[in-house]
Amino acid sequence: MEASKCLIIGAGPAGYTAAIYASRANLSPILFEGTQPGGQLTITTEVENFPGYPDGVSGPVLMEDLRRQALKFGTDIKSGSVTEVDFTKRPLEVTVNSSEKYQAHTVIIATGASARFLGLPDEQKFMGLGVSACATCDGFFYRGKTVAVVGGGDSACEEALYLSNLAKKVYLIVRKPALRASKVMQQRVLKKENITVLFNCNTLGLFGDEVLEGAKLVENKDTENEQIFDIAIDGFFLAIGHTPNTKVFGSSLELDADGYIVLKGNTSATNIDGVFAAGDVADPHYQQAISAAGMGCRAALDAEAYLMERGL
Repeated sequence: MEASKCLIIGAGPAGYTAAIYASRANLSPILFEGTQPGGQLTITTEVENFPGYPDGVSGPVLMEDLRRQALKFGTDIKSGSVTEVDFTKRPLEVTVNSSEKYQAHTVIIATGASARFLGLPDEQKFMGLGVSACATCDGFFYRGKTVAVVGGGDSACEEALYLSNLAKKVYLIVRKPALRASKVMQQRVLKKENITVLFNCNTLGLFGDEVLEGAKLVENKDTENEQIFDIAIDGFFLAIGHTPNTKVFGSSLELDADGYIVLKGNTSATNIDGVFAAGDVADPHYQQAISAAGMGCRAALDAEAYLMERGL
């Protein structure tokens, strides 16, 4: 088996951008798309903040454009999921679909992160029709409307504050009697006139005909003061965190407390020589398509430099 120069795991903005740069550097990269080619953007209806699309673009179209660009420069795109890695070997080895083995001198991990959902069937029904896991991505579409944010931490408060500058009214649905966010964030939220915090509340379901029209909540669940009520909303934003897709790498790479890949300094390098990471899998903070694409560029350049230094 001849080892490839560069193997890329993941097909979101980071993976495709890494492939474009690696291909143009004559690294002949192999990219595995995984179970969700295109990543999270494939479930995003409209993207208006990705440079180069002044009139906006749908998530699937944007990802298909990036995919075609990677193919144009010679990326070998394959279906299949990486199910096992052995980074103790040289060349590095990955197993795809539990059976096929590939070797590479460098590996770029761009497997992304998955938004956490409440598990309500209505979440999927209204995905892109009122339900979102990214206020920065979709908040613009709810100018002058009423929205709700679920969560009680810093991320939820940040999303609520961001949306409060666009929406007419923002409900912050918090299942506990207090916010978990930092004191500064709590104060900002509680002072904002168009944010109403609903403490001790859980979401039972969402409703609407063709698009989201409201949410059914329960206050003081399983107590004598339990009360079920509806709120009329146009948008429902989940801000209960993301889960990085790093399960298969857990025993090989250094991860932080939340499971994100730890990078070395201001580079895309991991704790394993020749293994690089890009995008949301190594970015718990920004989690935007454009920043993921930028990280993909850096990972490819780092991989190229690594290969040159070793004459590979």
